[in-house]
Amino acid sequence: MKKFGWLIFGGLCIFFSLYPLKYLFAEKAIALLSTKSPEILKSTLYNIAFYTHISFGGIALLIGWLQFHQKIRKKYTALHKTVGKIYVVSILISGPSGFYISFFASGGISTFLGFSIGALLWTILTFLGYLKIRQGNLELHKKYMMYSYAGTFGAVTLRLWLPLLMYIFGSFIIAYQIVAWLSWLPNLIIAHLILKKNYK
Repeated sequence: MKKFGWLIFGGLCIFFSLYPLKYLFAEKAIALLSTKSPEILKSTLYNIAFYTHISFGGIALLIGWLQFHQKIRKKYTALHKTVGKIYVVSILISGPSGFYISFFASGGISTFLGFSIGALLWTILTFLGYLKIRQGNLELHKKYMMYSYAGTFGAVTLRLWLPLLMYIFGSFIIAYQIVAWLSWLPNLIIAHLILKKNYK
């Protein structure tokens, strides 16, 4: 069951990490971009921030889950460090750009707060995880990086929750207002419960 769980977890991470390609190769505004006004879509700064956010967030999602595989982490220490550096840099780029585009999120103040707070926490927790390993505090490093990847995994949970919420409420705006929080907050709670269980 544990191997099956890893297979599902890794499969979801890899599958959704490739999601940005959908935007990069589209000839017109699709998915979430299709909900933006023509003025926003013409903004160079918005487009740079949006594609930076999804591209580097995709990289973090693609490689980050491997860091939690105990056998890989212990057997390939150099690889773990290299992947870790790429992961941290990716989030320190994707997080702030995600914070910027949250100002243009559909759905008003609730959506803005959900995505902006999520982006800030994601960036800060990742930086703290990096800082703690630099200080030699392995235990706190593990904890912060667990929370960090809970935020990264929000890219998966957002895309799982959104269509379900749209079906339930029959409204994209209402679904988006909810998923702005639901995409990452339960992930952090689950990470906390796992850490609490492992570090009794």
